Amino acid sequence: MDARAVAAGRGWQWIVNGFSLFRKVPLMWIALTIVLVLLWMVSFLVPVIGPLLFNLFSPVLFAGLMLGCKAVEAGEDLEISHLFAGFQKHAAPLVTVGGVYLVGTIIIVGIIFATAGGAMLPTVLSKSPTDLQTLSAALRSMALALSVGFAFYIPLIMLIWFAPVLVVLHDMAPVAAMKLSFRASWINMMPFLVYGLAIMVLWFIASIPLLLGLVVLVPVLICSVYASYRDIFLQMSPPDPAS
Repeated sequence: MDARAVAAGRGWQWIVNGFSLFRKVPLMWIALTIVLVLLWMVSFLVPVIGPLLFNLFSPVLFAGLMLGCKAVEAGEDLEISHLFAGFQKHAAPLVTVGGVYLVGTIIIVGIIFATAGGAMLPTVLSKSPTDLQTLSAALRSMALALSVGFAFYIPLIMLIWFAPVLVVLHDMAPVAAMKLSFRASWINMMPFLVYGLAIMVLWFIASIPLLLGLVVLVPVLICSVYASYRDIFLQMSPPDPAS
């Protein structure tokens, strides 16, 4: 199995195809997204450990969502149980992918703080008067640190992006899935750039009415990941339900 390079405009088409999958069963997609967000919020009730565990198991949950996309595409019912379907099969390799993501995230956060310096956050968040020169230096330091962190985070996302769906739908080993995910992302940087820019614009628009638009946008973006997988690995796009 290998990935193909697609045209830059396909990045926008992934979102369009994601919306096509979403509108087949919109209420169930919204319900699944709400459950996922609630799990994320509950994880913060256990300080430090909770969010770490959520990151560790996030590829398992995401693999379940990809199985949900496949079911919807085949005309089958989408159920809440799809979110946890990854635990029934391929749990170990998916957790391995989650472990790489977790360790990578921790390292990147450490790099951000090391780049920014220990006094950066207290200075920026301080409510007490701070001279403009010190505040300006702290803001520059924070901007540099976030830029460095972002530069390291992109390769991590490239490793993880397709890995869950490759593991759960193609029985790939976690290391092989992450290598192929990175290669697929690398040769498709232009469509991913278009995809990322489109998401930024749509996220801004969806956030205007009290964030209510995100209730639709988030599940559409989940479906768009499946659309990108089909386009790059299966050389086809989800059919238009209107056809």
